[in-house]
Amino acid sequence: MGVAIRTAGGDDREQVVRLLDEAFQDDPVSSWVFPGAEYRRATHHRLMAAFTDATLADGRVDLVEDGSACALWMSVPAEDPGHGEAADGEDEFVELRRAVDPDNERVELIGRLTAGIHPQGRAHEYLWMIGVAPGRQGEGLGTALIGSVLDRCDREGRAAYLEASSERSARLYGRLGFELTGEPLRLPDGPLMYPMWREPRASGARS
Repeated sequence: MGVAIRTAGGDDREQVVRLLDEAFQDDPVSSWVFPGAEYRRATHHRLMAAFTDATLADGRVDLVEDGSACALWMSVPAEDPGHGEAADGEDEFVELRRAVDPDNERVELIGRLTAGIHPQGRAHEYLWMIGVAPGRQGEGLGTALIGSVLDRCDREGRAAYLEASSERSARLYGRLGFELTGEPLRLPDGPLMYPMWREPRASGARS
């Protein structure tokens, strides 16, 4: 199936935020950060907006042309400056919590915990998030979004990394060549996250 994909820009911001908000309402990690369906519906979109803004500024958002799916990617250099300090000298995770939901410590904690397990020392493409609209899952949209970047990774000899938020998604990523790296991250009183790394393949080796 041919899937038309383009790079999103600032004019697409609201569409991307809305798509991610809808796609992750029932996600195990989002449900842990924002427990309770009503609370999550009222607040979750703010975190998706923060992630979208960060990616539009420093990474790349790939968007299916009809708006049914998107992927947030960051290119991480070999000498990653690391996480923890924002441009103005403030703690970036404190700033995130303040902007999204000041009384919710889990907004800050999820950033610290995932940053703490992020591989260092090798340049790679980081799949921060990928969202498919409810009702459009199972059509191969996510695979097409990821595959376009993995093909480039293979051509350029570049690795890729992500954190899967469920066993089901980890199995799907495994079919694309991602493998678990280290132990799963257990969120306090919450679900597991699965750090996964993919080495570049020889051209034409991806099925």
